[in-house]
Amino acid sequence: MKRINNFVLWMFFIIYEEIIFSITIFNSVKSLGYIILFSTMFAVILNLLTNIKRKVSIILSYIFMTIIIGIFVAQFIYYNIYQAIISFYSATNGAGQILQFSTTILETAIKGWYIMILFVLPIIGLVILHKKNKIQFENLKLQQKLITIIIGLIAQIIALICIISTNTDELYSDRNLYYNVNAPTISANKFGILTTMKLDLKRLLFGFQEKNTLVTGKQTLVKQENMDREIEYNLLDIDWNNLINNETNPTINSIYEYISKQEPSKKNGYTGMFAGKNLIVFVAESFTDLAINEELTPTLYKLYSEGFQFDNLYTPLFPVSTADGEYMTDTSLLPEEGTWSLEKVEENYMPYSYANVFEKLGYSSQAYHNHTATYYNRHKYLKGMGYNSYLAKGNGLEKRMDLNNWPSSDLSMIDVTTNDYLKEGEGKFLTYYMTVSGHLQYTPSGNKIVEQNWNYVENLDYSEKAKGYLAAQIELDRAVELLIKRLEEAGELENTVILISGDHYPYGLTLDEVNELSKIKRDDTFEKHHSTALIWNSEMKEPIKVEKISSSLDLLPTMLNLFGIEFDSRLLMGRDILSDSNSLVIYSNRSFITKYGKYEALTNKFELFQGINEEFDIDTYVKNITNTIYNKYQISKLILENDFYRELWTSLKWGMD
Repeated sequence: MKRINNFVLWMFFIIYEEIIFSITIFNSVKSLGYIILFSTMFAVILNLLTNIKRKVSIILSYIFMTIIIGIFVAQFIYYNIYQAIISFYSATNGAGQILQFSTTILETAIKGWYIMILFVLPIIGLVILHKKNKIQFENLKLQQKLITIIIGLIAQIIALICIISTNTDELYSDRNLYYNVNAPTISANKFGILTTMKLDLKRLLFGFQEKNTLVTGKQTLVKQENMDREIEYNLLDIDWNNLINNETNPTINSIYEYISKQEPSKKNGYTGMFAGKNLIVFVAESFTDLAINEELTPTLYKLYSEGFQFDNLYTPLFPVSTADGEYMTDTSLLPEEGTWSLEKVEENYMPYSYANVFEKLGYSSQAYHNHTATYYNRHKYLKGMGYNSYLAKGNGLEKRMDLNNWPSSDLSMIDVTTNDYLKEGEGKFLTYYMTVSGHLQYTPSGNKIVEQNWNYVENLDYSEKAKGYLAAQIELDRAVELLIKRLEEAGELENTVILISGDHYPYGLTLDEVNELSKIKRDDTFEKHHSTALIWNSEMKEPIKVEKISSSLDLLPTMLNLFGIEFDSRLLMGRDILSDSNSLVIYSNRSFITKYGKYEALTNKFELFQGINEEFDIDTYVKNITNTIYNKYQISKLILENDFYRELWTSLKWGMD
């Protein structure tokens, strides 16, 4: 038997790894042709790198194969936890943070042990073939190297020709994904992991400006004078034509043109319902409707049963998990792919952040987090959001409470912070809490909160982690209970609104464990992200049930409307849930839910809800919503990267203090 050519070995190895990843993650191989063509050039490079002296080549072959297997395994595990492809930016900037959850990583790997074996099989094969001397490790002659390079170039050229000429009119066409659009999950599904990572690295090192800035269609300027004069809208008096005609920056101009064509949301019967009241905002770790239990979490149940009941609200998980979830909830902007949007806010002007909105009305503002102050660079983010003070571990909160256990107590955080804003004569306040007690792991061992609350759940007829999740959320419940007590003692209960929403679903639970706690059957694509938000004030006489489909992106405009804040709804990507604006839940892979149905982007399937009698062209509808989502991504990115709100406020000569 002849020895296997080194180039053939690398070709087989890379194609094999890509196919295993595609089948186990996406349940199919979207484009085997692209995988083969792009793998050819990777194989050429590896072949050249591992054809020196025999002993050196053998060592390098083991090293490179191990590294590549490690990449596929890491992406497999990351996707199974976060439903996203990890970017080089997150991998290099957040490696320490990711490794803090090594238990979850290990559990995910163990759960998919058979997949791990499949990924590792090639290196076992390499060992066997090496021992039997069946691989050609010798140094190639110059002619052989040139032939190999030519083969790689031909394959690359064919791939690029296919990319340029295929589906050119589609928004997520092969050409747009390769050259113009940053959508890693869709890209990995079409081109494979290594090509997606190559594109990501290139864009990180050399910068990347998406060329297809916006899909404008046939929209025209929405003129205020053409709107129904009998209806009030959440908008500001802005002369968009004047801005457009006098703006020399084409990027800023494109944002003006887009926003000017959007329909603003209408004011409604709830506008100004909470005007003049204090506001306490919780972005609660892994909080969802699963946490609301009349016996175990009576305070959360009280807020739900007496306040707004958002029964169809979703909190889709985005690539940077908590950071992206927090960013979307706080800004009503979609996060930018491949980076940390939360980190980029520091120098920007954010006019609709809670802090900036309420401080202009004379409120004090303060933010707290019972974990590390610099985690996800949150200290920079909250500064950019305008908070007067921020206390967390490392900048003062550790002097008030024990922050050495994992996770730290939400109850203790409330206990040691309420006096900051409930002092007599301090005036109106806005308070922001990012909690951590609800964090995985949901087992008594390794989770202090689950351990201390275990006696409340140990006899429940659930699996260990399902019980652990409830035990963790009990701490949030007790924290809110204490907060209400302190508000009442200070005479501020009637004057204060409490908002509680989650950053994402509890990804420390499997789908089966989620369904143990759920009242509805949840799938792995859409419904596991089903959640809720609690908006409550003690003066509410009866609950307000809201069945409209919505997401965490819609919470900020909803709160601005409830407080009677003058704002322009067109400047935000979400919409007031209580208005009659169209429903839209956006997922990180560009899937979506609307009042008509659910669309899964990776399979291009639209499921129409039962009972929908309206006749319409589904293909056209999906295309229109896909374009809308694309535009929202682009505008969100442009607003963040260009400090757009500052540009707009400056052009309008509006104050920013």
